[in-house]
Amino acid sequence: MSQAIRVIDSHTGGEPTRLVIDGQPPVVAENAKEARYVLNRHWDHYRTAIIDEPRSSDIVVGAYLYPSARADVVGQLVFFNNVGYLGMCGHGTIGVVATLRWLNRLSAGTHKFDTPVGDITVEAHADGSVTIANVPSYRYRQGVAVDVPGFGLLHGDIAWGGNWFFLVEDHGLRVHYDNITTLQRCAESIREILQQEGITGANNEEIDHIELFGAGDDDSDSRNFVLCPGLAYDRSPCGTGTSAKIACLAADGKLQPQQRWRQQSIVGSCFDARYEIDADQVRPYVRGSAHIVADASLILDPNDPYCWGISNAFQRG
Repeated sequence: MSQAIRVIDSHTGGEPTRLVIDGQPPVVAENAKEARYVLNRHWDHYRTAIIDEPRSSDIVVGAYLYPSARADVVGQLVFFNNVGYLGMCGHGTIGVVATLRWLNRLSAGTHKFDTPVGDITVEAHADGSVTIANVPSYRYRQGVAVDVPGFGLLHGDIAWGGNWFFLVEDHGLRVHYDNITTLQRCAESIREILQQEGITGANNEEIDHIELFGAGDDDSDSRNFVLCPGLAYDRSPCGTGTSAKIACLAADGKLQPQQRWRQQSIVGSCFDARYEIDADQVRPYVRGSAHIVADASLILDPNDPYCWGISNAFQRG
């Protein structure tokens, strides 16, 4: 028999989030980190069915929200995309909060979520915007040199903001929507070099996000282009990428606690960010807004050769 999965789609600054409302895999776990492991090990075909073609596209980020035994959290929040599972997702968290408010399942005020990389706190504001108090973020290495074919010798900071980032400013490219093809080629080449040369984050963790910076509009401090793990670019200013940037600015003494940093995306949307020092760690705060765009049922027909997604069909041979 066919199976229906209810999802609600939103976008945060242009970047889509798909929250699964009903029909998700029946995972029971102690925490979000364990839930992510179980999903990856036993239920990955649901990820490809929900987020892969023909039902979705490479740019969409999916989210599961599982109940938690902890009374202090809304639930266990696990994000996924076209190639796997994420540590955290800033734009996705804003989208999840907006969706829960749209469903009248969450009120304005302060709430906490359990994610695979630690607890995050959100403030749902009366105007519909959301501020995320992200996990502690930090710069791991500064000014790492990479010789990128076609683009020359570039330097980047390796930083953690809930995911691992390689942040580059000396690329010499115009960071603008009409230059996306070149920006994407540069970011993909940087990622290839990092993999070839074994350049990683702490504990040999893969650097799966590449972030290029340039000048923003008059009301923003910079504009970024972020290449995500599935090789799609982020339409939003990227919450975890903004957190990584804040950590680097703090390390350089270029941004003081509570000083605002306005980060613009490649499509022009903006996040407002700041940070606090929490036990000698940088805790970024990122504020943005999301909008609901669809409430739908995904139909899983067992007679459909691409029922579990096109990539899944090819993996099965």
